Amino acid sequence: MTGGLRNRAIRSVLLDIEGTTTPIAFVYDVLFPFARTNLDPFLREHFDEDAVRAAIQRLRVEWESDEAAGRTPPEWPDAAAGRDPASVSAYVRWLMDRDRKSPGLKELQGRIWEAGYRNGVLHGDVFDDVPPAFAAWRQAGIDIAIYSSGSVLAQQLLFETTRFGDLTKSIAAFFDTAAGPKASAESYKTIVNALGRQPPEVLFVSDIGAELAAARQVGCQTALSIRPGNAPQQVDAAIPIVHSFDEIVT
Repeated sequence: MTGGLRNRAIRSVLLDIEGTTTPIAFVYDVLFPFARTNLDPFLREHFDEDAVRAAIQRLRVEWESDEAAGRTPPEWPDAAAGRDPASVSAYVRWLMDRDRKSPGLKELQGRIWEAGYRNGVLHGDVFDDVPPAFAAWRQAGIDIAIYSSGSVLAQQLLFETTRFGDLTKSIAAFFDTAAGPKASAESYKTIVNALGRQPPEVLFVSDIGAELAAARQVGCQTALSIRPGNAPQQVDAAIPIVHSFDEIVT
């Protein structure tokens, strides 16, 4: 990546997680199977907790939207909407099978992962170059923020439990799809405003070309992350490519 962050007047680095800070294999081979395996026991044990009930209510609204659109989700009778773990489980698995970026699903997955992180079964995974890059950027006075389709809770737990220690201390802000879809330019306007920056002062790094294109629409600087296991992307030739955060110098 040509030119240091300070020379390019970058004051905040905004990072995707999957395929950028964290191996895709960790998400698909560890986190997703854990959530699927533990879904039913988690619902049985935590169904009446406020945070879980809130996630279920969001899922119900999404189910109604899918039903109205003719997408044929699993049945979830009105009489069972208030208390029926089996209906919730069936719809959640239907969403998982489609790899949907569902806010309700992401919130519920985050709660399931929280239990795994808290009891020591799960540990966050990041590439080896992430902690030294965080330290260098922070030392240079550059803020670090995260933007992922996973819930803010899931993001925080991942960075809190890495083998390098708690990395959340280096992260100034976390954003999930409450800020908007990741391929929408409006989402990056929201994030830039929340960071208190101008768009050219923010560098967004992701492994997905559509996300980078959306960030560029509002004037953010961007870089394509190429890591082991990432899918090939079609991006503008002007977008820099990084294989390691070592290439993003201050």
